[in-house]
Amino acid sequence: MKIGLLREYKEQPDKRVALTPKQCSELQDLYPGLSIVVQSSDDRSYTDQEYLDSGIDITSDVSGCDVLLGIKEVPESKMLEGKTYMYFSHTIKKQPHNRTALQAILKKNITLVDYECLTDNDGNRVIGFGRYAGIVGAYNGIRGYGRKYDLFQLKPAHQCRDIKEVYDEMTRINLPNLKILVTGGGRVANGAMETLGALKIRKVTPYEVINFSFREPVYAQLHSKDYHATLDGSPWNNENFYANPGNFKSTFNKYLPICDILMHCAYWNPEAPVLFTPEQMNDPSFRISVIADITCDIKGSIPSTVRASTIQNPFYGFNPVTRAEDVPFGKHTITVMAVDNLPCELPRDASESFGKHLMERVLPALFNNDKDGLIARATIATQGHLTKGFNYLSDYVKLDN
Repeated sequence: MKIGLLREYKEQPDKRVALTPKQCSELQDLYPGLSIVVQSSDDRSYTDQEYLDSGIDITSDVSGCDVLLGIKEVPESKMLEGKTYMYFSHTIKKQPHNRTALQAILKKNITLVDYECLTDNDGNRVIGFGRYAGIVGAYNGIRGYGRKYDLFQLKPAHQCRDIKEVYDEMTRINLPNLKILVTGGGRVANGAMETLGALKIRKVTPYEVINFSFREPVYAQLHSKDYHATLDGSPWNNENFYANPGNFKSTFNKYLPICDILMHCAYWNPEAPVLFTPEQMNDPSFRISVIADITCDIKGSIPSTVRASTIQNPFYGFNPVTRAEDVPFGKHTITVMAVDNLPCELPRDASESFGKHLMERVLPALFNNDKDGLIARATIATQGHLTKGFNYLSDYVKLDN
């Protein structure tokens, strides 16, 4: 088997890689029949020379590979017919901007395996960059709060050498007795709480964060049950919520008068209620002044996320009166951080972690005939057709007349 590591073609090239040079070398030692080549790139965080030094060939032509590993979407013009690709396709929510890409995949008989859909038998994701999205997103949230109130200046994460330097940066600051909310219970939320832990911020319960006052900064982690309720008043049931999110209402309003920084890390189903409305954001009791929307669902669960921001300019303002973008740190605006590629701020750390899980939990399936169905479950399209699990995308990819 021959695996190729693709270069990234986005306008702001992603510096992450699916496998580091050392990991490529280890894989070739582990699987004697495997060869790995790397498509030449000047942009990735690991240089061509680092791969060459690890005994991995560099090439411009990956047409001889069986499996092609990338990070972000592959441009239609670069797709090779009949190949197997693994990357984050950003199509499973019917994202409009990637519709033609999935159409091209079907036309070119490409097998598309989406990292986001790689799950174990219990439906749990086995791979992703969520931890680093949470780490950097929470750091940016704290950084934005410091700038908004002129309390401190933190170096941008992408200017730090590694995660250790990010945490060293935070040892220089002191926070007032604010209240922080972290939504979600997955890798992203855990990464955000890792950053808050490095700041030595105490964790309290949702009940305590609403009802008690503190002389120090604190945070609470909110799971779905903490800010949703059934429309009919029936008892909470996790399975019911995830199967029928439209049958629930948001109860997030109880947190609006007490929260200073919101770090939104929870997956959002478009059928689920939004956390709060634009009308609520304009209410005098609305206290949140900084929103780190790490999930970055544009015009999704949080009304102020009107667009994605960038690593170079991570903050913008949202004016609750005009309901439009405004200056990022204005007195009457809410500061929004909505970077959609946060792990790119620490690309080497994030790549090493991602590659480790890819090696341990995914790539073995290529050599054992996918005995547990891991890759099959994550395969969106093959041989010109959507797979059974993704037939719901049929209307999305239907060609225009």
